[in-house]
Amino acid sequence: MIRSEILKEIAPILRDQLVVCNIGIPSQELHAIDDQPTNFYMLGTMGLASSIGLGLALSQPKAVIVIDGDGSILTNLGTLPTIANNVADNYILLIVDNGSYGSTGDQPTYAGKKTSLAAVAQACGCENVVECQAEDTGAALQAALDSGQMTIIVSKCESGNAKMPVITMDPVVIRDRFMKAVQAS
Repeated sequence: MIRSEILKEIAPILRDQLVVCNIGIPSQELHAIDDQPTNFYMLGTMGLASSIGLGLALSQPKAVIVIDGDGSILTNLGTLPTIANNVADNYILLIVDNGSYGSTGDQPTYAGKKTSLAAVAQACGCENVVECQAEDTGAALQAALDSGQMTIIVSKCESGNAKMPVITMDPVVIRDRFMKAVQAS
């Protein structure tokens, strides 16, 4: 199972949630699968989806789901201790761990070798960390939403990208419609 198949499976759970999606191809996939005004698509800034989502969770009460990749988390490892030390029980970080930098050519990451992002998150002080296989991601995400606790989910899947069109929406339009969706919630 690859990332786009996970996104298709969890799209009904994501609907009407505030979602911050990782740069590049993950955002393109989510946009093509189920575009929503409550989705904030990252078109740049690798490694910052988790930080932006945490700020959003700390600033308002609605649940925030961040869809990030192992490569982006490895790019900004400082986000995990920041998340652990600024607990927001309305924050869920879903790390789709395909062992590669999917948006830049599928170069292997260390998460595909010896490094366990679940163990790193726990070592940083994140208390509710779940590692699952790709096919169990929907159940893990729903359980995290139902728990009302900050949760880090590491979903292990195969490397690969679906062929999706680029997002042609202007970044300002993405930002503005997302801000309206946040205010309406």
